[in-house]
Amino acid sequence: MQYSGVADILGGTKVLGRKLRTRMDFIELGGAGVTKDAAGHLARYLSLSLSGMAKLLPVTDRTLQRYSARKRLSPAVSEQVLQLAEVVARGTGVFGGRENFLSWLSLPSAALGGKKPIDLLSSRFGAEMVTDELGRISHGIPS
Repeated sequence: MQYSGVADILGGTKVLGRKLRTRMDFIELGGAGVTKDAAGHLARYLSLSLSGMAKLLPVTDRTLQRYSARKRLSPAVSEQVLQLAEVVARGTGVFGGRENFLSWLSLPSAALGGKKPIDLLSSRFGAEMVTDELGRISHGIPS
């Protein structure tokens, strides 16, 4: 996994306040909390509004809207943001670019029970299913 790709999707070191080099960096950042600004960068990358982003996170839209850009999100929300960014970085790599990945995210997938991948990303288990499917796609394994 290219951790720099995850950092870029979240706004880079300027927004995160650190580089992401190892899994331990993810654990530490998740515990400290990513900022609303980082979640906003992820939302823009996914072409979602902040309200759309809130549907993928364990936080209400209203709460997310009230936060300032520098407000740190709770560890649970931060870990979900980091996991989503990881899935997005992986998918962008598998599909060779953002637009192709975003198209795939919005199409129902037989391998995912006929669900759109984007609809599964609000759950840790769903995000793992999407990641597994990306792995199969990258290795040319039929689903």
